[in-house]
Amino acid sequence: QVQLVESGGGLVQAGGSLRLSCAASGSIISINVMGWYRQAPGKARELVAITSVLSTNYADSVKGRFTISRDNAKNTVYLQMNSLKPEDTAVYYCHAVERGMLYWGKGTLVTVSS
Repeated sequence: QVQLVESGGGLVQAGGSLRLSCAASGSIISINVMGWYRQAPGKARELVAITSVLSTNYADSVKGRFTISRDNAKNTVYLQMNSLKPEDTAVYYCHAVERGMLYWGKGTLVTVSS
């Protein structure tokens, strides 16, 4: 089992920045994929950014504003969010794939005020 714990959410004004962190712990051999999804009120969960050994991908809505990075030694993934917009308001969930198993964090709330 792998546990994912997010941190770094909060309230920020439009145009501001936040940095989310997600630390993985547990029975980790090799985490192939780590990333971030988000779910706004009344909407489906959507991909924000995801990274693996082969590639890094972003949702079109966050390209140029968000940057995903990973510290493999710490089994931690980060999401630097700049130029935040009110439409970025959502619960952000960390996601990982370890030996073919999918894991989710409990989420951290990001609120962007206009």
